[in-house]
Amino acid sequence: VQLVESGGGLVQPGGSLRLACVASGFNIDYYDITWFRQAPGKEREGVSCISRNDGTNTYYSDSVKGRFTISRDNAKNTVYLQMNSLKSEDTAVYYCHADQIDEGVRYDYWGQGTQVTVSS
Repeated sequence: VQLVESGGGLVQPGGSLRLACVASGFNIDYYDITWFRQAPGKEREGVSCISRNDGTNTYYSDSVKGRFTISRDNAKNTVYLQMNSLKSEDTAVYYCHADQIDEGVRYDYWGQGTQVTVSS
């Protein structure tokens, strides 16, 4: 059972990246998925999340609203984070987190993270 993030890298300010979070060993359909990020010397913060199943509900932090878009493709067991108009302050390690509560038992998984660096 694991989550694997990919798609990070070095990009210039104003550029775009698309992160992917691929689940293996479990069905991502039934999980709420949240993207977090952690910059050096800062606490981990929630960036965006998408509700389970059809992803009807989404959330974005104020710092990324209007620039980032979260989506899910359950057939590929994958959640994406499209990041546009990137700024230097978006530089961080990005993690995805899968979470569900089933019959009172919580199941949650973290990925290992992918580095995003926004710099000219």
